[in-house]
Order: sequence, then structure tokens, then C-alpha cells
Amino acid sequence: MLVLGIETSCDETAASVVESGRRILSNVVSSQIDIHRKYGGVVPELASRKHLETINLVIDQALSEADCSFKQLDAIAVTNGPGLAAALVIGLATAKAIAYAFGLPLVGINHIEGHIFSNFLEHPESKFTSSDLLPPFIALVVSGGHSDLVFVEEYGKYELLGRTRDDAAGESFDKVAKILNLGYPGGPIIDEIARRGNAEAIRFPLARMKDESLDFSFSGLKTAVINFVKNHKLATESHLVADIAACFQRAAIGALVEKTFSAVEEKGAERVVLGGGVASNSHLRNVFKKWAEESGVKLYYPPRALCTDNAAMIGCAGYYKMKYGVARPFESVTAEANLELESWA
Repeated sequence: MLVLGIETSCDETAASVVESGRRILSNVVSSQIDIHRKYGGVVPELASRKHLETINLVIDQALSEADCSFKQLDAIAVTNGPGLAAALVIGLATAKAIAYAFGLPLVGINHIEGHIFSNFLEHPESKFTSSDLLPPFIALVVSGGHSDLVFVEEYGKYELLGRTRDDAAGESFDKVAKILNLGYPGGPIIDEIARRGNAEAIRFPLARMKDESLDFSFSGLKTAVINFVKNHKLATESHLVADIAACFQRAAIGALVEKTFSAVEEKGAERVVLGGGVASNSHLRNVFKKWAEESGVKLYYPPRALCTDNAAMIGCAGYYKMKYGVARPFESVTAEANLELESWA
């Protein structure tokens, strides 16, 4: 089965052809980072306009690289939420037009679900019924817009265990990078600069919920960094920037690791799956590896190219939803900016 995946939830215009949910035949991503960098974040109107300009070109390139035509496709999978409403509409309208023109089934994919399924593309030998990478497992999806902790009981059956109550993890990286005048996007920059800093130099707070929930909170950590910067002359003490970056990163990732392994204990899970742009952070991967080895938990994460927004993960998730027969009439698939992750199995 050949599935064309389309992703336009934020500032990447992406299209991919995936074979049988495992093999990537093409994975084309057109990034808008250069457009949004001068604003220090994504501008929704600019993002949607750029999607409109590039989406047909990106789809044509994905089909060309996969050496297939629209007529050879078996289904279309498209991100219909969560994300920027105006951006989602561009991808969804395009997907519907293709589905209608060629009589193809259309399946809407939750963006967070796509990040979870990206791990199956990294492990193509993992079959649907027999593999080391099988549910149940704990999935942590962390990006610029999401910080979600999910218990995947089986394919298509999800339980949301925790999420951020304020800033997403990736968003906090961007904001701290802006405070430190490091540029945008903040995640990769802080990851690089933090390697030169002393992660023990400053003790930033690690948020813990009074109700002992598995939710995250990064606003207090961000405020602590802001206050520290205001009280120090970074222009004359530039060596502090690396220390601040390292200490902030340590605190932010410490919260992610702590909550994830609390979820592992609560559910008795033996596997942890990572996804989203922040999952490409080198410190996060190293800390998770160490914790996983010490606790005997198996850890999985996709390559960096599949951590950031891409359409291959959408095509992968679409294949399995089609396999379970959950495709709906394309008229009923709508763009939902705040789409919740719901079970379909």
C-alpha cells in the first residue's frame, strides 16, 4: 500500500510517500525557519501563505522521488490537528482535492500521533504483530508546541497521562534563547552552547505539581532565567551565557525525564518512546539513555530528521489507521487547531 502523507501543522510544508507503513520512498520538507527567524517565532499568517505557495511543488517532488504517480497511490493521510488553524487548512484542502480527483480514501492524522509513529519508521523490521517495539509503552512527545506524556496501550489506543500546563518544552527553549540573544530556533542553539557551560553553576527550579500529577510546567523555570539575566551583566560576563544555557537545559530536561519514568512506574511499562523536535536534543538523549539503562527500560527514538515535523510519520500513521478501517468520508475530516489525541482502535 502506498500512502501519500501531507503535513502543514506549523511552519514546515512536507509531503512523503510511505510504503506499507514502514518504508519511506520519499520525504520532502520545505522549512520556513529563515522567514520566521527575524520575528523570533512562527507568524501564522506568513506560515499559511508560504504553505500555499509551496505545497504543490513539495507534493510533486515527493511523488517524483518515490517514482510514482497519483494514480498509483492507495490513500492520502493528512495532519488535521493540532496546529495553526490557517496552516492546517492548506494541507487539508490540498489533500481533499487530491482524494476527490483520484477517488482515494482520506484519513486525518493527529500530529502528536504522527510523532509517536515516527519510531516505527526508524525500525522498519518491527512488524505489526511481532517486534521488540510493540505496545504497551510510554510515549513522550516534546516539541515547540507540545509536551505530552501518553500511555500507548496498543496500536490506536491512547491514554493521556500528562501535558504542559503553560509553555511547551520547545517553546521554553525558544524563549530562553531569545532572552539570551542567541537567535531562533532556540533548541539547537542552546543544545550547542550548553556543551561549553557548567550545568552545576546555577540552580534553576524543577517544577513539581502539588497534586502529584504527571503534568509539566515550564513557566517558572523561564521566569527564573529571566530574573537571573536581569540581575547580571551578560554583556560583560558573556561566559555566563553558556552556564545559563546548560543549567536551564538541565532543569527542563530533568522535568521531562522525571515525569516520564514516574509514568513508567505507574503503568509498569518496559518501553519508552520519544518523539518531537526536542527529542533530537543531545543532552535529553544522553540522560534518557542513562536512566533507561539503570532502570532496565528499553528506549526508542527516531533519527533527528524524523523528530522535527515531517510527512513520513503522517503517512506511517495513516497506513495503520487504514489497516484498521478507520478512514472516513473526506468531507467529515476537518482542521482542528486544538485536536485531542483520541483512541481509534
